[in-house]
Amino acid sequence: MRLVFAGTPEVAVPSLRALLESDRHEVAAVVTRPDAPAGRGRKLVRSPVAALADEHGIEVLSPVKASSKAFQARLHEIEPDCCPVVAYGAMLPQSALDIPCCGWVNLHFSVLPAWRGAAPVQAAIWHGDEITGASTFQIVKELDAGPVFGVLTEPIRPDDTSGALLDRLAVAGAGLLLSTLDGIEDSKLVAREQPADSVSYAHKITVEDAKVDFTLPGLAVDRRIRAVTPEPGAWAEFRGERVKLGPMSRAEGDLAPGELLVERKRTLVGTATWPLTLGEVQAQGKKRMQATDWARGIRIEAGERLT
Repeated sequence: MRLVFAGTPEVAVPSLRALLESDRHEVAAVVTRPDAPAGRGRKLVRSPVAALADEHGIEVLSPVKASSKAFQARLHEIEPDCCPVVAYGAMLPQSALDIPCCGWVNLHFSVLPAWRGAAPVQAAIWHGDEITGASTFQIVKELDAGPVFGVLTEPIRPDDTSGALLDRLAVAGAGLLLSTLDGIEDSKLVAREQPADSVSYAHKITVEDAKVDFTLPGLAVDRRIRAVTPEPGAWAEFRGERVKLGPMSRAEGDLAPGELLVERKRTLVGTATWPLTLGEVQAQGKKRMQATDWARGIRIEAGERLT
């Protein structure tokens, strides 16, 4: 099939790469978010999807909005059979959805109808799910509600961060997307409507959401930190300044919520249940370091807390 691929971040790259390597499909163009400022110099940077397209000499379309008449006119000129989508990052109006004869097929990182929305992997870890996965579905006007072509499942490991889990799903999902497009081309794949029950939504995780509340049980604290790692990153306050926190591990002891205890080889922090062993810590203006080095450097006093 003749394809126009829509995607933006690194997580979409495995799918685009799989389609470029396929001998059954032609990627005629890619659609991605416009170049965005990044780094200390705030220079404009191409999205990972655009960068890969550039390497292969593929046309890159970067509309500010998919409702743009110029963008839709160009899409009509390209005449794609189907538009596969992975983490594009913008809403698609019905006028754009109607252009390819086989529609737009999205790879979404959950087992639909669970965790529709912007942050399905983070939500699965945050809420303690044991299994997640990926789904391919036909995009319709309602958010992530279209009929499903295919599903894969993936166990969530006890130490999974959202970054590590998403990396695995991106690779496995690329194969699912490719097989879905093969099935559509062969007219052997029928999409099935999602069940009306068991629908849940995963809103975008904000920086404020990532603030750690040590008055919660240790299990909940651990899940929240892993869910927001690496983005937007867990944090708490110490001595009035923000401190970024990496994943932690369970420990034994009796500490008040947020209370710090510095030992020779580890630094503990209390929760509503058991304490946790701090992993990496990054104070404002400092490099990321092991918690023991951070604690010794600032000379934590008895009774001080992360809040």
